[in-house]
Amino acid sequence: MLSLCAACVGPTDRTFVTGRILPRQIRFVTIVEAASGKAGGWRAACIHIRISRDNTGESILCRFGIETPLHNVEGPISTALAQRIAADRINEATQAIFSSSTMASPLGMLCESVKATLRTTVPASIAGSKVPAVCHERALPVHFGDFTL
Repeated sequence: MLSLCAACVGPTDRTFVTGRILPRQIRFVTIVEAASGKAGGWRAACIHIRISRDNTGESILCRFGIETPLHNVEGPISTALAQRIAADRINEATQAIFSSSTMASPLGMLCESVKATLRTTVPASIAGSKVPAVCHERALPVHFGDFTL
């Protein structure tokens, strides 16, 4: 588990994100092998991020999957590339969403905003990718926390 503070309250009640998810922490599992030289195949990862409110103890677990093809119209996609892109997009989404949040921002809404952002940015980075609300049954959850507000 990675321990970091993703949204810390400063003296001005602004929130900011510290720490980063590293590419090697995203664990993809191959769901469907790709046919040799053809677009296809599939890999999935499961992400669980604990988001907590420091002043009340309120906490939620933000869960989602990241699924990418092994080979798309642009060519093969290595696991390392998929990990780097997933980590980069998650870091960018949490930075953008949590840095604009306040102590009154509903935690569930922050989670949904992160997922909505990822549903746009991940497929834009790897054609054919998706960010489902529910993780694939074969993908083991990777836990990140605490993202504290």
